[in-house]
Amino acid sequence: MGNSSDFLARMGFLLFLSLSSILPASSQDHYRVEGTRIAAPAGMPEMNRGIGLGGWLVPEGYMLHTPGHWGPQQINEAIVDLIGGDAAATFWELYRAHHVAEKDIAAIADWGFDHVRLPMHWNLLYDAWDGSFLESGFATIDSLVTWSERHDLGVILDMHAAPGAQSDGPIADSDGEARLWTEPDPYQDFLVEIWAEIARRYADSTTIIGYDLLNEPVTPDTVEDPGQTLRALYERVTDAIRTHDPHHIVFIEGNYFATTFDHLTPPFDDNMVYTFHKYWNPPDLGTIWYLLNIRDEWQRPLWLGETGENSNVWYFQTMRLAEEHSIPWNFWTHKKIRTTTAPLSSPITAGYQRVLDYWHDRGPRPSADDARTSLFTQARALDLDSARVNIGVLPSLMNASWEVDRQPTAENRIPGSINAVDYDLGNQGVTYFDSDYWAVSGAPGGGNSGTHLRNDGVDIETSLDTQGHAYNVGWLAPLEWMEYTVNVEQSGTYRIDTRLASPEGGGTLNLYMNGQSIGQVTAQATGGWQLWQTHTLTDVPLTAGSQILRLTVGRTAGFNINQLTFSLTEPTRVDLPSGTTRTEPDLFPLPASDRVTIQFHEASEAPLRLIVSDILGREVLQSTIEAGSDGVTKLPVGELPAGLYFIRAMTMSAGGGSGDVVLTRLLPILR
Repeated sequence: MGNSSDFLARMGFLLFLSLSSILPASSQDHYRVEGTRIAAPAGMPEMNRGIGLGGWLVPEGYMLHTPGHWGPQQINEAIVDLIGGDAAATFWELYRAHHVAEKDIAAIADWGFDHVRLPMHWNLLYDAWDGSFLESGFATIDSLVTWSERHDLGVILDMHAAPGAQSDGPIADSDGEARLWTEPDPYQDFLVEIWAEIARRYADSTTIIGYDLLNEPVTPDTVEDPGQTLRALYERVTDAIRTHDPHHIVFIEGNYFATTFDHLTPPFDDNMVYTFHKYWNPPDLGTIWYLLNIRDEWQRPLWLGETGENSNVWYFQTMRLAEEHSIPWNFWTHKKIRTTTAPLSSPITAGYQRVLDYWHDRGPRPSADDARTSLFTQARALDLDSARVNIGVLPSLMNASWEVDRQPTAENRIPGSINAVDYDLGNQGVTYFDSDYWAVSGAPGGGNSGTHLRNDGVDIETSLDTQGHAYNVGWLAPLEWMEYTVNVEQSGTYRIDTRLASPEGGGTLNLYMNGQSIGQVTAQATGGWQLWQTHTLTDVPLTAGSQILRLTVGRTAGFNINQLTFSLTEPTRVDLPSGTTRTEPDLFPLPASDRVTIQFHEASEAPLRLIVSDILGREVLQSTIEAGSDGVTKLPVGELPAGLYFIRAMTMSAGGGSGDVVLTRLLPILR
């Protein structure tokens, strides 16, 4: 037995452990404001890049393709009208279960985000009739916090639809009046009670970053002093929070959709952040200068709490603008139904389309049984496994080199067909040029006017061409262009058949290979934008190898383009330059599952490096092929998640550096 000092030391240590299990966490255990930055607690990621879970607990009409941008109340009323209240409640249970699950949170973490913002509806947490709190709503928050903790993500709780509605629009689930302001009694009291209960329950959570007190408030014109009125409510809510929770950050959004901060300075709490939203204006310093001044003058951090709903070009420049000025950002939003502007696009099922047709007065009213089946099926289709990854969105958000990078999006082989929509992934001016490539005039628009498939400036719509691809490029303007990485497998003379549609004809399409003209097509009148004809070029000489095909609209447009088919009419024997030891190998099977086989045609005099990258350009697999090897090489890909990847093979120098690229292919992996 040790001496008395050892005994006392042990008892003191045990007392410390006991007290630490019951005492509230300190500010050092939480995200906190330190001057103009947000500091993370030990073991949690810094708050830099986040994404919203919009549409999950506060469904918005534009996300569901309903008429007139319905709010949650209108959406629910329309569903109840079709299938009744009990079935509608079941629909919403399915909707919420599939819209966000733990695998969504895991994907968000894997994409490289470090925090999520949860838009909440007050009526999922509080029963105004009897003043009770709804455990089912808090259980949803609990689940998100648990998932996020497992995947090292911080969480910000956002009051997206407040009692009475903080604006008169559908995004606040308003009935047309912002009753939070016009009827402060009882609605402001409800808001204070709800936030106090949230703070009581989550005061000790170190996964939660803080509380976004009110999404995009808009005080009506009838409010005499709107800035002071908003500040007074913020102070009241913050005081209620601080009675239970001295540690979590409060995020304060400006008035008029989080843009104006009159009377919100000076700060009224030591642990508060000024939060702004940015939509449909230029991604330049002038648009945030006043915000930087607020940060510098009052020594409080800024947070770009919502931004998005634009083109990839705008995303890239906006996120880099924020990061250059040390402003963490949160993208809106992770998933929507049939969209190009979010990372994930859930499909519109055939049955749900019939429901939408009825709501839009384009079709008959479905029976209750059909509507029930259709709505339940659509809810299940929100599952992550049913969603399409919009391949251009994430790279534009996350890749610092996206501005100059190029990646093929399809395996464009010649001979073969090349879809007009399969131009290379990249920036405006790098892989395409479009005259209307973003929205910067204060309203949605710009970018892809056809709203299908991709989120660049190129305008893409569904096509009725039975001899071509399911999508075509339209809305073409003079001098616009698109580029494609292609592999000409054999030198020779080719015929090029181009599918065009043009009401009146006369526009021209110029074709270039590696900057050299290979022909011009003049559009003939087909009688309509979806009436298609084949336009043929003959005797086009092409040389084997990986090349860049450019399609450029001439001085006149007036046509849509669907597809180009290259047919070899006369092969040409081409002697390989001295020292060349390899032609591009074959890959099979495609899509791959457990492994992809690479068939080499000639021995290599130098070792080769094989690199597989994901759609964000991140290297996920690498292998080396020794010099002198030939025949078949098998690359195991069985542990990679299903999705689209790119595979490259490069020669290696004696020092281990990379030399010539001998293979660049799209590599789809299915399970």
